[in-house]
Parts: sequence; C-alpha cells; structure tokens
Amino acid sequence: MMALTWIDKYKLITRNLAEWLGDEKLKSILKKRDLKLYWGTATTGKPHIGYFVPMSKIADFLRAQTEVIILFADLHAYLDNMKAPWELLELRTQYYEAIIKSILKSIDVPLDKLKFVKGTDFQLSKEYTLDVYRLSSLVTEHDAKKAGAEVVKQVSNPLLSGLLYPGLQALDEYHLKVDAQFGGVDQRKIFTFSEKYLPMLGYEKHIHLMNPMIPGLAGAKMSSSEEDSKIDLLDNPMTVKKKLKKAFCEPGNITDNGILAFSKHVIFPLFKDGETFNISRTAEFGGDISFSEYENLETAFANQEIHPGDLKNAVEIYINRLLDPIRKEFEADSKLKSLANKAYPQKQKTVEVEITPTRLDIRVGKIVEVKRHPNADSLYVEKIDLGEPNGPRTIVSGLVNFVPLNEMENRMVVVLANLKPANLKGISSYGMVLCASVEEPTRQVEPLRPPTNSIPGDKIVIEGYEDGVADDVLNPKKKVWEKLQADLIVNGNGIASWSGNLLLTLTGGKITCDTLKNVPIK
Repeated sequence: MMALTWIDKYKLITRNLAEWLGDEKLKSILKKRDLKLYWGTATTGKPHIGYFVPMSKIADFLRAQTEVIILFADLHAYLDNMKAPWELLELRTQYYEAIIKSILKSIDVPLDKLKFVKGTDFQLSKEYTLDVYRLSSLVTEHDAKKAGAEVVKQVSNPLLSGLLYPGLQALDEYHLKVDAQFGGVDQRKIFTFSEKYLPMLGYEKHIHLMNPMIPGLAGAKMSSSEEDSKIDLLDNPMTVKKKLKKAFCEPGNITDNGILAFSKHVIFPLFKDGETFNISRTAEFGGDISFSEYENLETAFANQEIHPGDLKNAVEIYINRLLDPIRKEFEADSKLKSLANKAYPQKQKTVEVEITPTRLDIRVGKIVEVKRHPNADSLYVEKIDLGEPNGPRTIVSGLVNFVPLNEMENRMVVVLANLKPANLKGISSYGMVLCASVEEPTRQVEPLRPPTNSIPGDKIVIEGYEDGVADDVLNPKKKVWEKLQADLIVNGNGIASWSGNLLLTLTGGKITCDTLKNVPIK
C-alpha cells in the first residue's frame, strides 16, 4: 500500500463535507502528524440508516490515518430536554455501542483502530466539573440558547440542562485531547460557540468538520422520531421495500431527494476500486446502466434519463447489502434482541388489541431426517432444520397417509415454530408443518411449498403485517392460532394467504401448494 501524503489525507478528510472551520490549522497539523478527532452522538432516538453518513466519513478518516474517538454522549442525552429518561440511558448507551459497532463492521471499518468512550466516564471528573463552572461564569443565556437551537429540543420554557448542553460539547473537545470535532452541519452553531468560548478558558480553538444533513424519505431532515422519514437499521427487506416505495423521489428533482443523497454520501464513498452503481432495467426502458461517478448519476436523473422507480430499486439492493450483516448479528444474538426491546420499549396499550398474524412465528424448514412413529401408524417423526444454533427440531406430523416417506426426505416445508410443545404418542413435538387440507369428497393433505431459493430459517410474513414481533410461545388458552387459522387458505391461484394477504418470505417469495386450491391451511 502506497504511503499517503498530507495532501492525500486532506482530500480524504474533507471530501463530501458540507463545510469545515479551521482549514489552515488542519493543513498545518497534517504536514507534521496525523489528525486526532472525535465524533459524538447523544444516546437518545434509535439510530437509523442516516447513521451510515457519519460512519462512511469515519471510514474516510481512518483511511487518512486519523486517530478517531467515538463518544457515546449519555450525559448530553439526559440534558437534552425530554428526550431520554435517566433510567433508560444506560440501556440506550449499550444499544448505541452495539449497533454502531455493527454498522462499522458492515462497511469493513476495523474496530481496533477506534477508541470508544462514554461521556460519564470523564464528564463527572473534578477537572471537567470545574471547567463547567468556569464556562458558566462566561456564557450568556442568549448564546447558550442560540448555540443549541438546532440540536437541543426546543420548548417554551427551556430547562437549564438544555442550556448547559452546548458548553459541555465544547469542553469535550479539550478534555478528549483532540484536534478536531466532527458532526452534522446542524451543529454549526455549537461549533462556533466553542470557537468563541474555549479561548476564554485558555484553551485553543479546534477544527470543526461538518457533514451535510441528508434528507429523509419524506424529503425533509431524516429523524429518529418520524417513522416515515427513515429506515431503521433492523428493518427487514420487505419493510425497506415498502418505505422506499413511498419515498419522495420526484422525476428530475435532485434537491430534497433522500434517495440520491444516500447514494452520494454512503453508497458511492463505500465502493471499492472498480465497483460501480448498477441500475437494472428492461431493454424496453434502455437496458441496464452503470455509473462509476455519483455526478453522472445525478445528471442522468436530473435529465430524467433514470426513472425514480429504477433508482429506488437499485438503492434498495445496496441498502439491504448494508443492513444484512446488522440484521443477522441481532437476529442470531438473543441478548442483542433483548437489549433493543428494553432500550426502546413499546408503549403499553391499555386496551385489548386485535389478534393479528404478526404473532405467528412461521419459518422455512428442511426435513433432514424422517421415520415412522413407533407408536402411531399415521404419524411421521421428523427432524427439521429451522436454521437454529441448537440444531434441528423434532416435529411430529400426521402425513403418513398423504406423503410417501421418500418424498418427505430432504423436503423444504413451512413450519409454525412457536406453538406450545405437545406430546404426541410419547414423543414431544416442537412445531407444526403447515399443510393445505380438504375433507370432502375425500380427505387430501399437502404440505405447503416454500420458494425454491429459500433456506432453512427464512422468516415468512403476511403481506401488510411485516413489522410486528411474534410471540415466544402462543398461549393455547387465548386460542391465538385457532383464531388466525380460520382465515388461512390456499387461494384460487394456489398461493397461501391470510384474509386475502399473501404469505411471503422476506425477499418476496410466495408460499404455494402443488395441486390443492381454495382450501384451508391447517
């Protein structure tokens, strides 16, 4: 690998920034040594794909051999009016650390080159506290309020805590012993506040590097508190597709366009040498097209040579490529899933909610072993791989009279995985193979067929009900399965559905039946 000149490092550090303050100081430092920098995030709202923007810049900084500190600003989060109660801060800080590390791993940023610091680890020290008092003797209420105007939650009667926030962020620069702070351009007023007040304490001005604030899916700023403006880092592929489909992307409009902005600030900067941005189109609409430079994509879209639907389809592929490692890490680790739920608990509903199919845990399984039940002529005992770390489950199915043994071996099936375990003729069964079933004129039963590209463990959802959380175990006393099963059928096209909504894998594959149509699923 070729050694980087200070000019190479300067270009990497400043590319795609909206603005930076302290240009001469930046150049002066780079001529002598590597830059030291920190990026802080207050642990309040749930991180979303907008976080890939600062993360891709952190990748640039590391390529420029910058020493980078990531600060989880838990104390700042508490001081920001009404955003995070103290009792949730520790959990949210843990979640931020886990999800941000997962983002960085997904874009091949080595974690060993980063230092992670929690705000309360140093902001409660004697030296830091004394500086807070010294600063508060200098700062006017007007300046404190103005500095936090775009960052601190604005209320009619602001708390003193919100006025302290900008000062603490300024002091972080000195106490973390860095040359520069990196943040969004929405923090510019805090940065200029720091440049005014730190010298009054006898500390030098720092360099400030500012990322643009990319538009959300609705066209305005991407926000954790506005569901329609962002894609969550743990959203499944169907939810990503649904949100992108609704996203604002007017033909030829390159301003307030979150799809293009994400392409510019995340997708293109993360390309390795030789990679291009590929858009798939039919020959009728010009055929496939590729772009090696973002500016050419933007020009083509501005000239309406690229249709918004084609752009969205391309970006969907790249977003899922980024999110896949994060989703898999959280899906495989029960502690991480539990942490996400505890850090951002769903609001308790006081009324009985409608039973919806989101409560069903339906998955693709592969029969890896099957034999006759030793105590029942009509039952098979199957070992079914559901992609679980503990290995295949034992499931007992009444299919002997309907599917020959040799056709059961290595068959891909659809399994309801969260039924309460049942003892069937002396063998415990941990789930149920879902089948199309008809009683008249003669009884026929056929196991449902997953898409051919499915793998064991693929989650199956019901169209329009993709975002819920399945019960760990369905309560038999509540008869959840029985109530939902009444509307499960194989429709006239041979496709499994619930109340007219199709059963689909997360990649959009349909669940079918070989021959039976217009019959119940049991």
